[in-house]
Amino acid sequence: MIEIFDGAMGTMLQAGGLKAGACPELMNVDAPDVVKKIHRAYIAAGATIVETNTFGASSLKLAHYGLENRVRELNFAAVKIAKSAGNVKVAGSIGPTGKFISPLGELDFDDAYKIFFEQSSALAEAGADFLIIETCIDIQEMRAALLAAKDACNLPIICQLSYSEDGRTVTGTDPQSAAVILESMGASVVGVNCSLGPEQLVPVVKILAENCRVPVSVQPNAGMPYLEDGKTKFPMDAKTFGAWGSKLVAAGATYLGGCCGTTPDHIRELANAIRNEKLRIRNYSRRPLMLASRSKTVVIDKKSTTLIGERINPTGRKKLAAEIRAGSLLGVKKDALNQIKAGAKILDVNMGVGGINQAEMMAQAVREISRITDAPLAIDTGDAAALEAGLKNFPGRALINSVSLEPERIEKFLPLAKRYGAAILILPLTEAGVPSTAEERFSVAKKILDAAKSFGLDDGDFLLDALVMTISADKNACLEVLKTLKLYGALNLPTTMGLSNISFGLPNRPLINSTFFAMCLAAGLDAPIMNPYDESMQNVLKSAAALLAHDPNGLNFSKLAQVTAAAPPPKKFSLDALSAIKFAIREGDKDEIPALIKRAVDEKFSADEITERALTAAMNELGEDFGAGKIFLPQVLLSAETMRLAFDELKKIFPAQETQTQGTFVIATVKGDVHDLGKNIVGALLANSGFKLVDLGKDVDSEKIVRAALEHDADIVGLCALMTTTMIQIDKVVEDLRAAGCAAKIMVGGAALTQEYADSAGADAYARDGVEAVRLAKNFVAQKNF
Repeated sequence: MIEIFDGAMGTMLQAGGLKAGACPELMNVDAPDVVKKIHRAYIAAGATIVETNTFGASSLKLAHYGLENRVRELNFAAVKIAKSAGNVKVAGSIGPTGKFISPLGELDFDDAYKIFFEQSSALAEAGADFLIIETCIDIQEMRAALLAAKDACNLPIICQLSYSEDGRTVTGTDPQSAAVILESMGASVVGVNCSLGPEQLVPVVKILAENCRVPVSVQPNAGMPYLEDGKTKFPMDAKTFGAWGSKLVAAGATYLGGCCGTTPDHIRELANAIRNEKLRIRNYSRRPLMLASRSKTVVIDKKSTTLIGERINPTGRKKLAAEIRAGSLLGVKKDALNQIKAGAKILDVNMGVGGINQAEMMAQAVREISRITDAPLAIDTGDAAALEAGLKNFPGRALINSVSLEPERIEKFLPLAKRYGAAILILPLTEAGVPSTAEERFSVAKKILDAAKSFGLDDGDFLLDALVMTISADKNACLEVLKTLKLYGALNLPTTMGLSNISFGLPNRPLINSTFFAMCLAAGLDAPIMNPYDESMQNVLKSAAALLAHDPNGLNFSKLAQVTAAAPPPKKFSLDALSAIKFAIREGDKDEIPALIKRAVDEKFSADEITERALTAAMNELGEDFGAGKIFLPQVLLSAETMRLAFDELKKIFPAQETQTQGTFVIATVKGDVHDLGKNIVGALLANSGFKLVDLGKDVDSEKIVRAALEHDADIVGLCALMTTTMIQIDKVVEDLRAAGCAAKIMVGGAALTQEYADSAGADAYARDGVEAVRLAKNFVAQKNF
């Protein structure tokens, strides 16, 4: 059955008397009749589900108005109003916190969880039929919200992210990865809302529908807003909006509604247009094993061989173990980057060092690796606390390495897999030890599978390990592995194994390992766990791809003049000093920066030379890569932090010399707009790029902005507006700045704004994102200095 959501609430509330800058959710108690009238208008238009007026009714958002202690009251009142408006279902609306979760921001995952749990509990207890978590741009925040909502109630939970024109969220998540992550964690409906119109969201809906089995929802805007005669308008009329309904249903949507700019008229046209539409028949066949990071999905199946890098493991690596014990992740991060460059698609992460808090170190390692690579991770540990720390802090769908038939693994690891949506590597071990024959291993693996399914896992959640022992201790070790792989074939599940154990204690281990690898690939191995730097293993992998029809007709193999493993990149100290600094900034390698800055200074480079030829050059290259979609916001923020550290190191070395600064930038979110996440991103990038930042916060009136610009002799004033209802404040601030004789350049940005709007408001520039804001700001300062 197709369900119809309502449309925009904010603009309707303003028409009903909500004053600019006032709390919309307070109208649930101060003007309940106005809210009920809006619900009734949408119900009359054909909505079968109405959303509560609680988008910003979490404690963190309400704190802006001093209402943080009224979460329960305002959410209860909202549900009561919606329930009384008509005989329809009620979805309790939960918006984002407006903060990034660590390490992208300062909000702790557990604190975000508590905020969402409080609101979810109130909405559920008040009688909502659904919970809808919407307009999120950070998959990690959505994960925290979904966990909290599931813990708070047993209601269906709808999860909707917002995507930009490039088909990704601001933090880089694509629809496929979102579908994989959210369905695996238990979302009842996966969808998209806001930011774009229906035309742009058709392909997003299609990708979501192709990569999950749960229903898909969509709530587009009525196009991008513009200003006309001092009023915010949306270009898409109701009839045109409704006409897109059939295309959205054909793409796979089951729940449809509207977001910004939509009215009861839009919902009426939408409902009429799809009244007789039939749901798209979706393929609910067996799901392959899919793992995902924040920005990339990896499928493990029989169509190709997926390499799992084994190097982030201190076992047998004294130097790495010593670093981890000392709290350093320098070697871990180097291995992460180098393994990806050598062809690893998934990274195994093990923090098994004695004498440390493994849970804390696993959490730190997962956060750091996730910022510098887009690879899904395998959390490799026998400690349940470390496992949960890794799963919680990974902004994606991880693999658990591993689950055996040992009672503690079954009782503790399987619930964590279900809770965090992780896949499991099934290791056929028992309390009694290693089964010696293939038949015994198959039997144990089946028992683990049955146990996992009893916890709610299914066939798309499993990777079977054939369990490799050494032939120096058991002459039949290789033969039993090959038999096990063939037996696993009957289960039609992907397979894996750690290869190198086969040769333990023998000479010429690379020859044994590579020969064994080729035999296993022929027997059905799908995802080897191996050292990707090993040239002999890489040779086998590339030649086997042609032999197993993964590389049709050997085309890729033929292109290789010489089959060699991808070598790790050159060490930074093999580069010249400025290139090494630039490389470190691009990689976000904070640990190397102090030594590299000192090296450059020792080589007689001036502070200005280092700043311009290394720091600024690195960020310019990153800006180009960001614009081209090669990297995403998490990597940009990390590189900006690394550059800030470089600036700080220069100031330590040249305390009496003023290192090159970029100028003074005053930034604020305009009056009536309480959203500051975008502003904070821009501010962080500007500060880390050498600007003196004066951040006035959110909901700032024009007088305060003008005063700050004059007092600080600002080079640039940045104005942000997310809400369509506050766009007109941009015009007022620009006019007041000009009237006060402020010579600063004026830059505007925000989800609601466009270049056309910036031009009409008289601004000097429009920045579509933080990276462009930095580039434009640098150009303004350079022109002024010239």
